[in-house]
Amino acid sequence: MVSNEQRRRQLAREKFARQQERREAARRKARRRNAVIGAGLAVVVAAGATAYATGTLSGDGKKDTTDAAAPDSSTRPSRGPDPCAKAAPGSPTTKTWKSEPAMTIDKSASYAMALKTTCGTIDVKLDAGKAPHTVNSFNFLAGEGFYDHTSCHRLTTSGIYVLQCGDPKGTGMGGSGYTIPDENLKDPRLKDGVYPAGTVAMANTGQPDSGGSQFFLVYQDSKLDPKYTPVGTIGEAGMKVLKKIADAGVQDGAPDGRPNATVTIDKATVAKS
Repeated sequence: MVSNEQRRRQLAREKFARQQERREAARRKARRRNAVIGAGLAVVVAAGATAYATGTLSGDGKKDTTDAAAPDSSTRPSRGPDPCAKAAPGSPTTKTWKSEPAMTIDKSASYAMALKTTCGTIDVKLDAGKAPHTVNSFNFLAGEGFYDHTSCHRLTTSGIYVLQCGDPKGTGMGGSGYTIPDENLKDPRLKDGVYPAGTVAMANTGQPDSGGSQFFLVYQDSKLDPKYTPVGTIGEAGMKVLKKIADAGVQDGAPDGRPNATVTIDKATVAKS
């Protein structure tokens, strides 16, 4: 007959084994998720002298595959407070298009994009002269209400420092249905492969000319393979909003994943400035 003490020890061993299994599962999941940014993109980044190898992030039906170390789940902090307000009523669109929209912007004019989010407005100066296809796409999608009521689904806090948005599905696997060409990849601001804080750039699949609707906002200098179209620069007020989102961290204390802040774009607009 098993004594109470023996039974207690057996239960403790079983509980410990379950905890170890959960931690290992969390590590595997984090390794799969620890891509950088993407609408299915593949990048290699470096933090200091350490290479941060990544695979792909879901986008347009593609799955994540990565192999980056994850922190022990037992040391992760609980979810912190949400610094953002409640989203405006409404749902993301389900519209997609088969081809890139016709060029309607004035390439010689200045354009600005305003992302009115639940955390505050992020203002962006767009570079129509150097990235006309990308700015034209933003102008088209904003006019169609494509970005309205969409969530910024990914925050990275290790290796690179970006917030990713632009997917109506909120999973990293959605998009506009069409692709646009890469542009402005030799921008002198991308010195030594560093996307400086304040940069807005397009996510892609890792293949040439595969950008769509998803984009990322850089809140801290990030070393990236220079193949993601830099399309604009965030203003000072917008950077404060972005920093607030970043400071709230990632859910479960992971280095990469859904942000603690419930960042929803209530309304996106593009206009001549």
